[in-house]
Amino acid sequence: MLRLRAAYEFFWRVFQRGPKTIDPLLSQINTCVNEEQIFDIIGNNAAKLSEKHVGCAYKVLWQFQKEKSDLMRNIPYVREHPQFLTLRILAKDKIALMNDDTLVNVLYVMLRFAVEAHDSLVEHLVMEAWRRVERFDLRVLSKFSSCLGDQQMYCSPLMGKIADILNRNLDSVQDLRILSVLMLNTSSVISQNFCEQLVNKTELLLDTVDHSQLNTSIRIVRFLHKNRYNYHPVLEKCNCVFISNIAHMNLDTLSLILALYQSLQFNDFPFQVLAREKLSKMIAVYCDPASFVKLFVALGPLAGPMEEKQLMSALKMMLDELTSQQALAIVVTMEEMKSKDSYLIEKIASVLCKYLRDYKPVELAKITTALIHLHLHDSEVIRILRKFLLSHLRNNVIPSEISMLVRVIAMLPFPHLDESGLSRVESILPQCRLSDLNTFALSLSTWIRHDRSYLDSLSQKNFKLLPQLNTYGYRRLQQANNLNVLWEELKYVHGEWFEEELLEETVVTLQRLSDQITPTNVANLSAFFVKTNYLSAPVLDKIASVTVQHISKIHPLAIHSILLPFSLLNYDPPQKDEFFGACIQCLNSHLSLIEPHHLVFLGFTLALAEYFPEDLIKAVFNIEFLAKLDLQLQYLSPLLSTRTHSRLMEFNRAVCLECPEFEIPWFHDHYCQQQYSKVNDSISAVQHQVSKMLGEILGGHNYAKPSALTPYGYIVDFEYILDKKKKPLPHRNQGVVLNELPSAHWRPDTHDTRSGLPPGAQRVALEFLDSRAFCKNIPHLKGRSAMKKRHLEILGYHVIQIPYLEWNSMELSTKDGWMEYLRERMFAEVKS
Repeated sequence: MLRLRAAYEFFWRVFQRGPKTIDPLLSQINTCVNEEQIFDIIGNNAAKLSEKHVGCAYKVLWQFQKEKSDLMRNIPYVREHPQFLTLRILAKDKIALMNDDTLVNVLYVMLRFAVEAHDSLVEHLVMEAWRRVERFDLRVLSKFSSCLGDQQMYCSPLMGKIADILNRNLDSVQDLRILSVLMLNTSSVISQNFCEQLVNKTELLLDTVDHSQLNTSIRIVRFLHKNRYNYHPVLEKCNCVFISNIAHMNLDTLSLILALYQSLQFNDFPFQVLAREKLSKMIAVYCDPASFVKLFVALGPLAGPMEEKQLMSALKMMLDELTSQQALAIVVTMEEMKSKDSYLIEKIASVLCKYLRDYKPVELAKITTALIHLHLHDSEVIRILRKFLLSHLRNNVIPSEISMLVRVIAMLPFPHLDESGLSRVESILPQCRLSDLNTFALSLSTWIRHDRSYLDSLSQKNFKLLPQLNTYGYRRLQQANNLNVLWEELKYVHGEWFEEELLEETVVTLQRLSDQITPTNVANLSAFFVKTNYLSAPVLDKIASVTVQHISKIHPLAIHSILLPFSLLNYDPPQKDEFFGACIQCLNSHLSLIEPHHLVFLGFTLALAEYFPEDLIKAVFNIEFLAKLDLQLQYLSPLLSTRTHSRLMEFNRAVCLECPEFEIPWFHDHYCQQQYSKVNDSISAVQHQVSKMLGEILGGHNYAKPSALTPYGYIVDFEYILDKKKKPLPHRNQGVVLNELPSAHWRPDTHDTRSGLPPGAQRVALEFLDSRAFCKNIPHLKGRSAMKKRHLEILGYHVIQIPYLEWNSMELSTKDGWMEYLRERMFAEVKS
């Protein structure tokens, strides 16, 4: 009983003491309903305010602003209020007494109220936070990193310190919002290895959060953009969050996400459809230039004909109101849209001309490129642009900007540089990357082609420019020791100079660095061999080996890039079946994740290599998929849309001919007839010459049919028919003109059973193969030509392929030599 009474008395004392500990000033600040009430408390109680009161006042002042719309906020009024100055003085005096949370929050609010970074209070807060940074918990640390970001201190030693703390504590981070803030703010000071660790951690945590964390997902995508790290598993998870929140997104959010996706080359069809639908409804809403330009940039590349007409109509109404940056954004988007509105193009060009002095070199380059691609015909605008570009070139010292300016100048009607411009180029050659050297080489060849008399007038030192490019290019390759860094230089390298001077040395370098091929760079390396058309068995074997060993670490969307060099170059690695099998298994597990047009390209690429996975074929050739593909084609660029349709036809043809057991219908006859009429209205001079030779060999011009259209849409250079005694038969006697029978097809299992073809006769396809049919470095037949021969043989043709190296050889430099060569190939090879 005594114990119970003692306990009762203890709790009563605590209860009685409780109300006495409540701070009346703190309560007053927390119950204020506007800024004026807070300022009254500060004015009346300045001497009584502790660090807690000061911290609470800052917190409540910012809370009032957050609850207001953008138009209703009165940040300048609060910042300039006399009592806000009093609050700042109090805060500065009490910095040492503040706890970590209050310290960082005061700094955060000061920056929200747009107080300058060099303000003494801000500087003192940052210095005190730096002293304490090691003891901050991750929540406070993330907020402090945002404060440093607001002050543009992304590359400061202090941000590096925060990145180091994050690195040491990464395993313990479980809050994705906190992690995303720290990732984004430290992205400028982290290594590639740490970047990958952060992304892997993010991927794990994304599975544990709900879809309401829209801002967190946006920060993650911004981090990937800043680090140029196109990691699809994380992008896809963030994209799911965006789709589930799209109904609540405003113009700012949609335009930001679309811009990030564009920079990361991530195109999600469902998101694009939803974004286009939502943005289209905003056209009539935004009439002020700033908002409209943002809408134009976001919707323009996605717009259909109706939306594009509405956008262009609205743009005409406000062209004269555009600022320099708005006009720049408009012309770049018009280039992306491939606009053909000559009035708008000329009008935007005149608007841009008003601001040319204000643009940086990179912006001038964008403007010039856009206007050239939009086919602007105003020579005066082009002349003024050239003048400004040359002026920037003479005063520039940054290699990447100099190469960019040279590249753009080379696009103009007068592409050459003067003596001072060439001297500027020569002076920075030792610092140049391979992409810069390639730009100079391409530009130099343009100057030479454009005006040889100009080249003759150059001083002797400028004749040495091309050999210097070669020297520095070789040196750059021989010094390369990091495959990923080298790829960043090779990504945009192309053209005659590179292929003739550096391609061999580049492949030697890639072979030397092949031990650095990993699951993350294997797709990039594959793309290089596709682009250069170069067959390097050692590197391709290494690519296949890495793919098989690490297939679980490779994203399904990277599979197509990896397969391409093997299919296009017609190369089988030693572990061919294991390699293709691993890739197909990976694809089969993720077919639903792959965009429709990507699936079509994948199917065709596998068909080139004679692989026909049943799951993929059934996924493509069904009504639902084809309807979805038709819808997606509206959102693709005209070039990509055309390529997709062509690949679908070729994939359809390959499946019909090589896998009749799948019973997939052939539905591209009309398409093939259209393509045939577009490209075969007349025969070329070479075809005419060869046609005359064939007429002499076969006995008349009606024996060989040039540019013949076969069943399933192939076009062969020449088609003729030999009877069972190898005597030619005239086409006119066959009674059937193939082009007039679009629905008639030979079955793959019936070799010679075409209407009107005598028993034992054989149809022959004569094909002339130019350099495009072979690999760059060796006379190895590529996949497309090999597939065509395979398919024609299935259709009953005997196929004769004549390589350009043989036809153009010195031995066949006369008509008699060509005639003898043709006669031998045409008759000796045909089977009885």
